Amino acid sequence: MKINIILLCSIVFGTLFSCSSTDNCTKTIVIPSRSIITPTGSSYIPEYQSVVPCDYVVTPIQEQTPLQNFTYEVLNFNFTPDTGNNTNRLKFDIKLNNPNNFVIKGFPYITVNTDGVVSSSGFTNGAISTCNEINPNSSCIFSFDNQASLNLGIIQSIQLVNVKYYLTN
Repeated sequence: MKINIILLCSIVFGTLFSCSSTDNCTKTIVIPSRSIITPTGSSYIPEYQSVVPCDYVVTPIQEQTPLQNFTYEVLNFNFTPDTGNNTNRLKFDIKLNNPNNFVIKGFPYITVNTDGVVSSSGFTNGAISTCNEINPNSSCIFSFDNQASLNLGIIQSIQLVNVKYYLTN
């Protein structure tokens, strides 16, 4: 009798908690490509696929977007192709304006056209002031001054295209 009860319990328990064929169910999901922007530059992650369990919940990836209510004013933007010391020099001051009623914490992201090649960066190497935080209804002057060797290549011109501000908070 004792063996029959143990056998019956193991059958009932095994039936209730055994793995069914749906526990091995998998699906292939596609993770879309995206760009990640940081103060030191940006990275591109291409689209890829992943095999996951069928009950895996896909959470949407939110693209990093710049602060919408933001303005800037170029106070000066000077590029010297040859300083006479075997270097070129880029120096600028840009006033970043926060017209919002709240503090913004983040970083400016500057797009430039260098001899026809457009690129963006946080311009942290050579930044004198970074403007990582701007008070409500206030502004901050982002200053940059950097010299680069002409041995790396001769640049004829650099022009400012635009400035965006990405939040980190």
